Formats: sequence, C-alpha cells, structure tokens
Amino acid sequence: MISPGAKGWINKYFDLVTKGAINLEVKRPSNMRKLHFMHLTLANSGIVFGYPQELIFGRDLDGSKWTKEEKLRLLIFEAHLFVYLQIYKEKEFNKDEFIDALVSFYEHHNASAISKAFKFFLKETKLEKLESILAKRVEIKTNLLENKWWVNSLSNAFSYLDVILFDDFVHRESNEALKEYSAFAKNVLTAIILSAYSDGELGKKEREIFDVFLASANLNEKGQEEMKTKLKTGADISEISTFVKEHWLLQRFILDVSILTILSEEDLTNDEIKFLSKLCEYLGIPNHDLEENLGLIEGFLLKTGSEFEFMQGSASYEKVYSRMTKRWTKILMRNKDKLAEEIKGSKELVSLVKKGTTNELTKEEKELVRSHFKEIAKTIPALAIFILPGGTLLLPIVLKIVPDLIPSAFRSNKIEEEEGSKG
Repeated sequence: MISPGAKGWINKYFDLVTKGAINLEVKRPSNMRKLHFMHLTLANSGIVFGYPQELIFGRDLDGSKWTKEEKLRLLIFEAHLFVYLQIYKEKEFNKDEFIDALVSFYEHHNASAISKAFKFFLKETKLEKLESILAKRVEIKTNLLENKWWVNSLSNAFSYLDVILFDDFVHRESNEALKEYSAFAKNVLTAIILSAYSDGELGKKEREIFDVFLASANLNEKGQEEMKTKLKTGADISEISTFVKEHWLLQRFILDVSILTILSEEDLTNDEIKFLSKLCEYLGIPNHDLEENLGLIEGFLLKTGSEFEFMQGSASYEKVYSRMTKRWTKILMRNKDKLAEEIKGSKELVSLVKKGTTNELTKEEKELVRSHFKEIAKTIPALAIFILPGGTLLLPIVLKIVPDLIPSAFRSNKIEEEEGSKG
C-alpha cells in the first residue's frame, strides 16, 4: 500500500487517491461553522497533541507496520491537506498547487530547525524536500528533557502549530504568518504554566508536560530560557497576547493544551475549573465550548490511555470515563426534548440504542447508529461531534445515557412491540 518512511510516499498517497483507496471528502454538517468543524476533526485525529490517533482521509489504510513517527508524518501531511481543502472547498483540487503551497510554506518557516534543514535539501525535488521536512517535523530534542515519560507517546507536540500557521499562510498568500511562530509557541507555553499553577502548586506531571512542549517548540536559546524562568516564577493571564483573541484555532489549541495539562494530575478541582472558565472568558470562548473541549480531551485520554503513565490503571480510566459520561449527560440534557422527538421518529434507532445498553453492537450496527445521529445532528449541533472521524468512542456513552435521559421513547416502543406480539 504505502510506507510513509520510504522515498516517494507522497506520490504513492495521491496514486491511492486516484484509485479510490483514499477519499479526500470529509463532509461538514450544514449547521456547523467551518473553524469549529476543522477543530473537531483535527482534535479527533490526535494531531493537536502530536499524537497519531487516527488519519483524517486514509482511515482504511493498513498502518500496522508503520512506526509511530511514520504515522505522525502522514497525519501532519493529511492535516495540511485537510486545511487546504477547507480553504478551497469550492475549487477543484489541484495536487500540484497544494504541493507548491506546502513547500513554499516550509521554505519560509522561521522555526530554526526547519530553516536549517532546508539548506541540506537544495538539490532535491519539491516532493523529496517535503518528505524530508515532514520527517524532520516529527523529531523532538530529547536532550532538553529531564524526564521522558511522554516522549514514547508524543513526538513533536508542537507540530499542530504548523497546521494553524499553514491555514494563515494560505489565507494571506504571504510569509507574514510565519513571523508569528515563536509568539504562538510562547503563548501556548504560557497557558501551560498558568494551567499548571491553577490549583496553587506545580505538579510533577504538569512540569513534564511543559518540558515536552518546550522541547518541541523550536525556540532559540533566549526564548527557551525566558520560558523556563516563567515556569519558575509563574505567569499572569494578561501575559497571553491580545492577538490570540482574534485567532480562533489558536484559542482552541491553547484551551486544549491547558485542559490536558490540568487533567494530567487526574483530578479536576474547583480552582482548576474556575481557571478554565476565566481563561475562556479572557479568550472570548463561550462556556458551552469549554464543556465540549473538556469532553474532547477526556475522549483523547480514554482512547490513548494505555500510552500515558497517568492514565494507566483501571481507577484512572474509570475516573475519566465517569467524568466524561457526566459531562455528555449534561450536554445532551440541554437538548433532551429535541433529542427525544428525533429518536422517537426511528424505530430502528430505538432498537439499536436499547440493544447497545446491554450488548456490544457490531461494526455495521455502530455505523447505523452513526448514520441516524448524523441526521439528528442536522438539527442538534451539539451531536455533530459523534459523526466526525474519531467520534465512534462516544457511541457507548450515548447508548448508555439516552435510555435514562429520555425513557419515554423506549417505553412507548416497548408497548408497541408487546401489542404487536399479542396479535
């Protein structure tokens, strides 16, 4: 099929697109904003934390023999492609124009590791340069880390910044966006520091998360020392630059990383919840978006729990699962009446949800549930996350919550079945 570690893999990727083995279409729900759709899709892929959780387009590819670095290399490429396709959604896709834009982006990238790397690739073709750069982007300076507890799971935790900056680069059609790289990185690191201190003390795992992000931030020596000093002294929320408030994807990245930092210590205290609410208020993020983001990160931890030290053990898993269930119960409760109305309209969905409360659904049945929820999501935006790539994890939670949330839909169906059996 395709090997992201072998020369010529990008050409092979587009060959698979041509043959129909990879589908470049990911439909956005009609009632969902483009940036919201982009964030949910990218977050579900794992790229937001530099973790190759699920490909965006090539989900049916056999990656069993890929290394973690190869998976991330391909995911970074797909994330850039996804952003490009969202920008030029109304235009017929041109592979060469996309490659030209991505190569130009990395040629002008002002992260020190990238600018130095390009000097060694002068004689290579565009595709060879791109493959070499993407390989470079999954590297992390492990010599900067005192404790490498997360490096086995995450490669370059700041690779997602490239995706955000590529979105800016293509929109502006200039290299002005890339001048903000270090400013973007410093703002994210500042948010990590604020989150780490939000309960009054800097925990061991919170310090380790900071170290991992600093190691992958590609800051110069002066910038690294500046952030290390800030970690020792603490930070104030006003130190997050005002321009962040105008950058939707960067806002959500900062919120995602802040949540992950706090959840690394397992418990979510009242002080930490207050801090996250304050951060959202400062950035201009609606409070209901905070609930969604918390659910996203908890879902990420559940799907990748065995990879992370702080999630190992059934007690930690159950704690996160219970918290996530309560969170989605709250979200679904807000849409209870509309959800009940929509579910009652489908006997097949009622039957599947009932079955799902006691038995594991087959792959085909899960797809049927997703298909039904896809239709419901057209009228209830809060459910859109369930139909995006990576949303399958939430189905067991929905199957568990819905019968308790809106029992009338299932009672009435039961009565109809009983009446039918009497005849």
